[in-house]
Amino acid sequence: MRIAIVGATGIVGEMFLRLLEERDFPVTEIIPYASSRSAGETVSFRNEKYPVRDLSPENIEPCELALFSAGADTAMQWARRFVDMGALVVDNSSAFRAIDDVPLVVPEVNPEAIILHKGIIANPNCSTIGLVAVVYPLHHRFNLKSMVITSFQSVSGAGRTALAELQSQIENPSVPAKTFPRRIADNCIPQIGDFLLDGETEEERKFRDESRKIMNAPGIEVAAAAVRVPIKIGHSLSLHARFQKPVTPDEAKNTLANAPGVKLLPENNAYPTPLEAAGRDEIFVGRIRSAQGFANSLNLWIVLDNLRKGAAANAVKIAEFALLDRNWW
Repeated sequence: MRIAIVGATGIVGEMFLRLLEERDFPVTEIIPYASSRSAGETVSFRNEKYPVRDLSPENIEPCELALFSAGADTAMQWARRFVDMGALVVDNSSAFRAIDDVPLVVPEVNPEAIILHKGIIANPNCSTIGLVAVVYPLHHRFNLKSMVITSFQSVSGAGRTALAELQSQIENPSVPAKTFPRRIADNCIPQIGDFLLDGETEEERKFRDESRKIMNAPGIEVAAAAVRVPIKIGHSLSLHARFQKPVTPDEAKNTLANAPGVKLLPENNAYPTPLEAAGRDEIFVGRIRSAQGFANSLNLWIVLDNLRKGAAANAVKIAEFALLDRNWW
């Protein structure tokens, strides 16, 4: 199978290549694309080097699968060109997530949506993936009513330049902020994305819009605060979930013990951290407890590797289902 990687030199593009190799995807040729800034570079796949191509009309070739992680503007401009040449596009940006006839998929939650695609499948936001994989099994059993989420999101979610800025600021406190609105080293920034008219940020709005679409639950109330924190890899979520039916922590743990893609830490004093989640494709959940004073409510702590399950692994698993019929869950 010929596979195009659009954004191949980026941090998620590199993870696409790693996971295609790890998961033994049937690749006959990799076609890596990036901006003109990457001209002359190569990427490695299965001990072969492939020259990076500038994304231009004359360079687009037919392929069966195109994995995009090059931003919304690039996806809007180029994704349908690949579809017109016969490719299935799985896009990691926000470009198509809100479009009604484009499936927004977390395979552990709504794999049935994959077969409805018209050439493009959208990969959800990294934190949304971790959220819905945990909360959907609980919703299915106890009828989710509302969620209040605080996310603690690592610097790698903003790309390679952001990681370099963090490291530079750690080494030299005088390095100014460029990627983020404030200095990120030794700091927490309660802004991810632009502010909207109602005071939310773009990242906070994604939690509501995307979780409702993925779970096909438009009535769920969702409030979120998204915070950038000075760690390299791993997103963490503090979740307060309220249900229509009574639920105990033990009932929630029993439900999540068999949830696909979820790694439960059931002990009361056990919890995951980004260090344990790094390099793993599971979504970790712990500190499941009743929300004292709130009926039918739980508090949970969720952690995932934002580059693997939060981006590349989710996209590759979508492709496995769509093209290989790998019903791995």
